[in-house]
Amino acid sequence: MNSIFLKALNGEITDRPPVWMMRQAGRYLPDYMKLREKYSFFDRVETPELATEITVMPINQIGVDAAILFSDILVIPKVLGIDVRLIPGKGPLLEKTIKTYADCDALNTFDVVERMPTVSSCIQMIKQELPSNIPLIGFAGAPWTVFCYMIQGKGSKDFSEAKSFAFSQPDLAMKVLEKITESTIEYLKNQIASGIDAFQLFDSWGGLLDKANYLKFSFPYIKKICDAIPGFPKIIFAKGGWHVLEDLNRLECNGLGLDWTIGADYAKSIIQPNIAMQGNLDPSLLLSSDETLINSTNDMIKSFQGRPYIANLGHGILPNIPVEKAKLFVNTVKSYKYKND
Repeated sequence: MNSIFLKALNGEITDRPPVWMMRQAGRYLPDYMKLREKYSFFDRVETPELATEITVMPINQIGVDAAILFSDILVIPKVLGIDVRLIPGKGPLLEKTIKTYADCDALNTFDVVERMPTVSSCIQMIKQELPSNIPLIGFAGAPWTVFCYMIQGKGSKDFSEAKSFAFSQPDLAMKVLEKITESTIEYLKNQIASGIDAFQLFDSWGGLLDKANYLKFSFPYIKKICDAIPGFPKIIFAKGGWHVLEDLNRLECNGLGLDWTIGADYAKSIIQPNIAMQGNLDPSLLLSSDETLINSTNDMIKSFQGRPYIANLGHGILPNIPVEKAKLFVNTVKSYKYKND
């Protein structure tokens, strides 16, 4: 608990905000690019030495206050029996999608942990390499977001096929979501047993649903995960989820991630005082001038002052961000000192 990140996540007001970045371990770092040329994506994820090297990179090179496990939300479809490939320049491709009850029944939810044998080894090795004051964040995709890929078979701007599937076959959709949820709970419990200090649940595509359908196809499954792992530090991040923030506020969680469309005043009017808020700089601002980036970062921190707060981007860091800009963002946060009212 000498971690400023864990203190803020525990609801404490710290001297300055802790800072980390979503997708900080990977694509914008030159050293990561070298590894990407030599090893396949899942080789990088599943090989303890590689996963450790990549996870620790931003700690040593950028100076963030927390590490996040190098992995991917699509490890769940993979362990359920769907072949997943990451195509350079195109993104994920799932060879088989879910179309029928038979496809759903074929998903293998048994012995999930045993069939992901390197997760524990990766986490344990990472923990050995991290400084004692740097916690390790584990993560998983929220069931709806994972469902989108399992139905659509690839990335999409609107996931219209996944939404159409859910709306036209709600019973089957819920059966698939239940299987994803069960496996995710086991996966996160294994991460916890292996040594992570907190976890984040990414609902990257939750904002594609209106409120009624979010409460039907996403929220119940996130709640089930939170309720299954009580008392452990957790952050829920629903990109585009401004319209369900009041509902997310009811979850058993320590923090809520905010994208750049959610203003601090609005968030503070809804989120409980003991829940940490995390975010929410537009990642594209890391491509602006130094002066603009510094001023925007300071303004963001000031807007959340008085509440438990973790500085972050409003979504993942972009692959074309210069390393020096990432450092400037982190250093600006670390230089900020809260003034006592």
